[in-house]
Amino acid sequence: MSSNTPPVAKKIPTERTHHGDTVIDEYAWLSNKEDPDTTAYLEAENDFLKQETAHLSDLQEQVFQEIKGRTQETDLSVPGRKGAWWYFTRTEEGKQYAVSCRVPADGDTPPVITPGVRLDREQVILDGNELAGDSPFFSVGTSAVTPDGTMLAFSTDYKGDERFTLKFKNLETGEILADEIADIFYGGSWSADGSTFFYTRVDDAWRPYQVYRHTLGTQEDVLVYEESDERYWVGIGLTRSEKYLLLGAGSKITSEVRILDATDPTGEFTIVRPRTTGVEYGVEHAGDFFYVLHNENAENFELATAPLDDPGTWTPLIRHREDTRLLEIDAFSDHAVVHFRRDGLTGLRVLPYGAAGETWRERVEASERNAYEIDFPEPLYDVGPAGNPEFTTTRLRLAYTSMVTPPSVYDYELDTHELILLKQRPVLGGYDADDYEQFREWATAEDGTKIPISIVKRKDTGRPAPMVLYGYGSYETSIDPGFSVARLSLLDRGFVFAVAHVRGGGEMGRRWYEEGKLTRKRNTFTDFVDAARHMKATGWSERIIARGGSAGGLLMGAVTNLAPEQFAGVVAEVPFVDALNTILDPSLPLTVIEWDEWGDPLHNADVYAYMKGYTPYENVDGRPYPPILAITSLNDTRVLYHEPAKWIARLRAIASGGPFLLKTEMGAGHGGRSGRYDAWREEAFALSWIIEKGTS
Repeated sequence: MSSNTPPVAKKIPTERTHHGDTVIDEYAWLSNKEDPDTTAYLEAENDFLKQETAHLSDLQEQVFQEIKGRTQETDLSVPGRKGAWWYFTRTEEGKQYAVSCRVPADGDTPPVITPGVRLDREQVILDGNELAGDSPFFSVGTSAVTPDGTMLAFSTDYKGDERFTLKFKNLETGEILADEIADIFYGGSWSADGSTFFYTRVDDAWRPYQVYRHTLGTQEDVLVYEESDERYWVGIGLTRSEKYLLLGAGSKITSEVRILDATDPTGEFTIVRPRTTGVEYGVEHAGDFFYVLHNENAENFELATAPLDDPGTWTPLIRHREDTRLLEIDAFSDHAVVHFRRDGLTGLRVLPYGAAGETWRERVEASERNAYEIDFPEPLYDVGPAGNPEFTTTRLRLAYTSMVTPPSVYDYELDTHELILLKQRPVLGGYDADDYEQFREWATAEDGTKIPISIVKRKDTGRPAPMVLYGYGSYETSIDPGFSVARLSLLDRGFVFAVAHVRGGGEMGRRWYEEGKLTRKRNTFTDFVDAARHMKATGWSERIIARGGSAGGLLMGAVTNLAPEQFAGVVAEVPFVDALNTILDPSLPLTVIEWDEWGDPLHNADVYAYMKGYTPYENVDGRPYPPILAITSLNDTRVLYHEPAKWIARLRAIASGGPFLLKTEMGAGHGGRSGRYDAWREEAFALSWIIEKGTS
């Protein structure tokens, strides 16, 4: 281990006062990205990190080779049918990015395709490797083909700041059109005739707030909609039926949808139902009626129907249930599929319509009477719809995985109820799912609430064993039990991997989320600590490495302040650890919209005091802290790099224990490095650090 002295961040006291509380922030200067001292400090931290972890280089290389060796580098996705084509992606050994392809469709059965072998009449739509060139970062934000399959809209980002440049490609000639639009957001949608593309722009706070209409061959785009309320994001999409464009505006707790006949792109959007604070809803076109999924007087959401000429009048179809959170509705010509969550697991409910000739209301009522759920055998799993672009079909494409089952793609035959496995991701090197086992444990929180924990290990791993305990717990995001190739490098070294499904996530329904946000946010942190204590008390582990990213990085910082003695190490990736200062500044990206999640400390003294009591940066003290590895990216627009930089600086200045390490990727964004080999190396680095801390 190197004895080199870690960098010491200079202290430049910056005073701020809120609600009569004066705070001195010595490291606020690090937020100036253009200051040469900031860059120099981050580079010095990277140099120190390399010195402190140099002894892990052999292990890091070994883990990287394990990840690479288990991955079928030359591979392809299962083709998905859209109109006259089957679409799929290829990956090729030695290349960082996927290649999007298609072949003409002949019937409803996907073509048999072989990794590394091109099909007859195969067409390359977009080659990420060709587009990336020598750029150290590359990302595609939009890839949308016109309904007739003749034109592609695609957008690219070469910095990681999630500002994309939109271009158009004629798929019949291969020509890139002269039309080019800079600084757009993710997504976008074509009109039905493919003449017009709708896209969104962001404001200075990185909020998508404008929808523009671009007509191919023209230079002056038209502003279609602008959202003035800083709490709302906007987005636009085309229904599966290709009959309507849907323009949505939503905050964390409220939504509003506008619709437009997709054959009339220059027409005026009309509101389905005006926004009502606290009411969220989404619209899906089902032929001669609309589905509306909403939470009006229905905490876990309710599914309703509405006539085409009066979409704001909702008639209940699947009423609210306390034990079932409705997630989304997918409508097709002859059936619908509801994606739901119950008992901490996801599921699918099929609604087959009644006989042709009946009224639409009779058909849809018959569908609920005849509805059924698809069964899956494992105790833990995650399932959901996957790539169903065709409105008229007799098959449902779904994605399935568990902590021991690699990601799998099935077609569910609606007529026969047969599950047809199309592909399971290959895991090379002799992986056998029977060598591993998964469990569900329940920890008891300090208020008596039962906290689910998903666990996977090798069958021959005894107790106690070193453990990685992962957590997130915000935005109603669920960390469902899924498979990871990289995780095998831990499991095969005798580690146990567990996910604590803490409140603030969505695993147990909307109420689970509500009990872990705003002034109940501390439940997220205490749940995680209680989960760690449970894993120790029940003999699972004596050495726990905690890991989380983004809002899960806030969780890492908070639990380290609450109970540093519980953890042998902490990995915090792009961590939201300076939450109070960020949420106090409405000029920063995402701040105002976040007030519905965390509260508004700028205008509410009680929220200010509550947040100050848990935010990691504010609450570092002199106790011994475990070793901490913080990983961030200079161009991150969601959690700015200075948050972990300030946190590590304060830990070094105040806390004992450690060491405290900061790794800044100088050319990437929120998701880290973009190429798959680069991403594998980054994961191998983190895993090598975890292995050392878990076994030393």
